[in-house]
Amino acid sequence: MAVLIVVGILVILVLWVVSLYNSLVRLRNRRQNAFADIDVQLRQRHDLVPQLVETVKGYASHEKELLLKVTEARTAAMAATSIDGKIVAEQQLTAALQGLKVQVEAYPDLKANQNFLQLQEELSDIENKLAASRRFFNGATTEYNNAVESFPGNLIARNFGFSREIMFDLGTDSRKQMEEPPKIQF
Repeated sequence: MAVLIVVGILVILVLWVVSLYNSLVRLRNRRQNAFADIDVQLRQRHDLVPQLVETVKGYASHEKELLLKVTEARTAAMAATSIDGKIVAEQQLTAALQGLKVQVEAYPDLKANQNFLQLQEELSDIENKLAASRRFFNGATTEYNNAVESFPGNLIARNFGFSREIMFDLGTDSRKQMEEPPKIQF
């Protein structure tokens, strides 16, 4: 009788470990799927950037350094292979695009150009979709990290190679820009 109780406890323990492990796998896969959604939006943004740069070049030929910075940031973002690498590269591309948006304000003819306006609208739409995708990704990452770090999941996570993952945030430079008050000129 005692042997049956021990076997029963072992079976329950094994089923519990398997259940926790499978839960961690589901959460990790959900996070990766969420990043795949971000990847789709990033591809669209990467495809749009060269058109935007070419349009701006015609009006702002002396802004070569800024345009080069945007192009280099896009190239780095496209070359990144890991999720963490893509997050860092995309933060740099976002910062470069913000710099481009600021520079465009100095060119009234460019701001009135129909092609530029259409590209800017498309970029704005993609940025909105990216923001929504990032929120979903960060939610999935939070859920995953909570499971990896909380007891008893942390016991299983540590033994099977699950570890805390990073969020897709603004980055230090972008956060500093967001905290600065807007400059209004008339």
